[in-house]
Amino acid sequence: MTQHKRTMIIKVCGLRDAANVRAVKEAGADWLGFIFYEGSPRVAPLLPPDGLPDEGCRVGVFVNPTFSDILMQEATYRLQAVQLHGRIYPEMCRKLKERGLTVILAIPATGDLNAATKPYCNTRSVDYFLFDTPTPQHGGSGKGYDRSMLHTYTGHVPFLLSGGIGPDSLDELLHFHHDAWAGIDLNSRFELAPGLKDARALHTFIQQLRSLPQQSSKP
Repeated sequence: MTQHKRTMIIKVCGLRDAANVRAVKEAGADWLGFIFYEGSPRVAPLLPPDGLPDEGCRVGVFVNPTFSDILMQEATYRLQAVQLHGRIYPEMCRKLKERGLTVILAIPATGDLNAATKPYCNTRSVDYFLFDTPTPQHGGSGKGYDRSMLHTYTGHVPFLLSGGIGPDSLDELLHFHHDAWAGIDLNSRFELAPGLKDARALHTFIQQLRSLPQQSSKP
């Protein structure tokens, strides 16, 4: 497939502290992820901390949520996007899109990706897939997987690359090509502690990533 020059979405997930969120945004993140899953060590506070930046797309991350769960956090955190893990039906995704939310559906990178994504591709109910390392914890494992399996995906919905991406992943990303690849999701491998990101490391990585030949220099 032909690799086109594109703008890469940079999403940083698992944020908790307002000052750290501001530093992550200044480091170059486009999307800021807040986890609303009690099983995560990075679960967001019940109320958003004072001083969150107005800039950047706020993404709420949910595992097996009800529609009302999402609506509550949409209002509390002023979410612009949702990332959904677990057993999620296309109808819920469609209703969220109708509310004007960007919908990201996490898909474990295993098995037949076209079969797993087909119900959502056919109904055009999601905006992005996020292909992540299979884990009972629904992400945040810091472990990667064989990215070559993503070349079997032929759907029209773009995807974010996730799972074990860290400061040493630049060479891997340089050599990864897929026409539907839209961005990356960064989390545990850029942490000083769970939920506390290393903004300096993120800044260096993002600047280097955006200078790669297949990347756009503009966020």
